[in-house]
Amino acid sequence: MSDAPAAAARLAVRKTYKLYIGGAFPRSESGRSYPVTDHKDGFLANAALASRKDARDAVTAARKALAGWSAATAYNRGQVLYRVAELLEGRRTQFTAEVRAAEGLGARAAEAVVDAAIDRWVWYAGWADKITQVRGAANPVAGPYYNFSLPEPTGVAAVLAPQDSSLLGFVSVVAPAVVSGNTVVALASESRPLPAVTLSEVLATSDVPGGVINILTGRTVEIAPWLASHMDVNAIDLTGADDALADDLAAAAADNLKRVIRPRDSDGDWTARPSLHRLHAYLETKTVWHPIGT
Repeated sequence: MSDAPAAAARLAVRKTYKLYIGGAFPRSESGRSYPVTDHKDGFLANAALASRKDARDAVTAARKALAGWSAATAYNRGQVLYRVAELLEGRRTQFTAEVRAAEGLGARAAEAVVDAAIDRWVWYAGWADKITQVRGAANPVAGPYYNFSLPEPTGVAAVLAPQDSSLLGFVSVVAPAVVSGNTVVALASESRPLPAVTLSEVLATSDVPGGVINILTGRTVEIAPWLASHMDVNAIDLTGADDALADDLAAAAADNLKRVIRPRDSDGDWTARPSLHRLHAYLETKTVWHPIGT
């Protein structure tokens, strides 16, 4: 009979995740965090509770990154987004486990969600150097001029990610905004933020420049109003807000004529085939005249 003492049960290291702003991982300015639980109310981790100051910092970082990102070639932006998909593929097992815990899915269903999220990055990456041909045009005019209509990014976009789809929904609202040259401040699902937070670790080790995608976690009702009223935000996606909050946010967005994206009925099924309507929503059209000949 062995006299060796029984091994003590190991205590798991409880994590407190940070925000992702400007390519760095700062703690919330508020110093607050909140517990994130799985679908059975079991503790998973603590997430940062972002404040108004954090939202402002994220907008500042997004604005700073806009000039470089929008000036990058469409081909380069497509490569950058494809690199995100490559890194997601390498961490597929981790993301599958996090989606299972967050959404209560079975193993195969969670794998399918992660695969769809990876494929969605690839799908939008493929459109980076094609959307100009789809949205642009050479217009007929009555005179010796060329007249071209060209799509351009709207600017800094605030995105409220869907509450029920922790990874695929998040990717589905962020990727179409950045592919055309916009920069994003994304507020992750309030109750299911961890896959989005882990995605920020992927972004930090990929080729995405700091500030192009900024990720906040916290209370939607606390942070969203500051993003909607922020005068340096050019567009806001209200997918993650309920109807009453969305109406208030749309009214606040009118102060500087933000472009407001309201979810469509078909957006509820994030596993459905992606479409171009969200990509189009973040584009402005510039018309250029040029004389023919000398």
